[in-house]
Amino acid sequence: MCGIIGYVGKEKKSLHVLMSGLKNLEYRGYDSAGIALKDKENITIIKAQGKIAKLENKLKNVKNTHLGIGHTRWATHGEATEINAHPHEMENITIVHNGIIENYEKIKRQLIKEGYKFKSETDTEVACALFNKIYKEEQDKLKTLKKVNTILRGSYAFGILFKDDDRLYAMRKDSPLIIGLGKDENYIASDVPAILEFTNKYILLDKNEYAVLDKENICIYNDNLEKIDKKINTYEGSKEVAMKNGYDHFMIKEINEETTVFDNLLNQFDMSSIEALTKSMPKLKKYEKIDIVGCGSAYHAGLVGKSIIEEYVNIPVNVKIASEYRYNKNFNDKKTLTILISQSGETADTLAALRKTKEKGFDTLAIINTVGSSIAREADNVLYIKAGPEISVATTKAYSAQILMLILIALVMGYSSNNISKTKSESILKDIKMLSESIKRTLNKENECKKIAKKLYKANDIFYIGRSIDYSLCMEGSLKLKEISYIHSESYAAGELKHGTISLIEKNTPVVAIVTDETIEEKTISNIKEVKARGANVTLITTDKILKKYKTSDFYDQCITINSKEITTSIHIATILQLTAYHVANFKGLDIDKPRNLAKSVTVE
Repeated sequence: MCGIIGYVGKEKKSLHVLMSGLKNLEYRGYDSAGIALKDKENITIIKAQGKIAKLENKLKNVKNTHLGIGHTRWATHGEATEINAHPHEMENITIVHNGIIENYEKIKRQLIKEGYKFKSETDTEVACALFNKIYKEEQDKLKTLKKVNTILRGSYAFGILFKDDDRLYAMRKDSPLIIGLGKDENYIASDVPAILEFTNKYILLDKNEYAVLDKENICIYNDNLEKIDKKINTYEGSKEVAMKNGYDHFMIKEINEETTVFDNLLNQFDMSSIEALTKSMPKLKKYEKIDIVGCGSAYHAGLVGKSIIEEYVNIPVNVKIASEYRYNKNFNDKKTLTILISQSGETADTLAALRKTKEKGFDTLAIINTVGSSIAREADNVLYIKAGPEISVATTKAYSAQILMLILIALVMGYSSNNISKTKSESILKDIKMLSESIKRTLNKENECKKIAKKLYKANDIFYIGRSIDYSLCMEGSLKLKEISYIHSESYAAGELKHGTISLIEKNTPVVAIVTDETIEEKTISNIKEVKARGANVTLITTDKILKKYKTSDFYDQCITINSKEITTSIHIATILQLTAYHVANFKGLDIDKPRNLAKSVTVE
């Protein structure tokens, strides 16, 4: 949620850095954007409602400087208006903020009593006024930051300008913030891709830490205001990875990157034998129960993982939505492994669930994309999916990579517990190693997906049906479609249709049916025939092997098949669903990478 960029360095460069950074952070929010540029005497603020292009149109006659901060907003408190856009200023202080201040209303009431007046509806302007009030009392900038940190409740990262100082200040609690290191210039940002045009060297700012930057120095302080040394990291990827490279949208580019992602994920392990793979993964043999926790697509990946782990390991797996898990009573013990799944590693509810689990002393394993993120640092063990930057808000390659990682966990645990023989384990391992090659065949079905999309894009309602693991895939397919096309879609367990849902089926109602589980294929096809008999227009997604068993096509209107090994079938189906959703949204002419009301990384509750 929201993106922060800040720069201090060379004269007449801040405007270029801030706008470049905001464009690379726009996936974090695009309700409004703004910048603040500081010269020796003044701070100039320019803001615009809407996407960054609207802000850019207002900058033609703006005087460039050596110091500034910028922000792209995903609205939380207050509508998406220019007056609610960041930066916010209050007398001596100008700030940008990512996060939510939970006790802002109480603070605001007190500040109003003291004579402060507010223009916006935001919690951020309240925080800015609090900074100003404390600074006038303390007359010390670091002490001001620390005292504000003791008063505010919630999650936040701040970039801060003081009117009487030519340095850039930053602080964070829970919301992500990094410090970039350049030659005679330094940066702050919510995420590394924002600064890759200028540097790949960065420092991870931790919870309750403060930073003071000028063009030559970076000073980091802990919560006791003691100066501390921090590790300088080097980002392994390239700026080109975060560019479209000729594709119309990041989403379709990222779908096509799945072959590379799978290779990168597998290459971090010794895949030469099942014993070698087991040794290169965390020790998992002792666990007799697994809780998988995630939000959105990560939760859906967990549901797919549940089916695979239960089949290959023969232990119970519970999958919980992170925002529910943290408040529910959870029956863990020392033989329970809690797996946290998050692309960004900063998802607020998932991070809170992790901390709750660790407080109880139970083991945690994180499946993460972003190296060095909060969840990755705090979990007992971490497995990286190696998907690289994912810019499109709708996740594709990261979701598929999360499933692949869960497949590896299932294989290792199944072998370690003697639930799968060595011979079968080696055979499965061989199939997994062929994934990046076999997924190319599925990607080559894009034109078939496009034809299906052309039949779907004018629909008002679409239903996805399946059983068991196929139902889990339906949930993701439905989410992918609705979040980028704005078509109302629902996923249903096919066996539940007769218990109410089938009343919604009428002539030409689009139904997408997934059938890959051979043990229950006949049951699912019976359910498909039920909706077909009531006039539904059915798109069947299945395997070559299953379709060959049926001599008639009277239970579907169009069909896409995949040819894959059983262990990786779910990943191939996911790719078909992603391609179809993409082309539905593209036929509608929508902004696919930046769907309305959504942001890439949900760092607030």
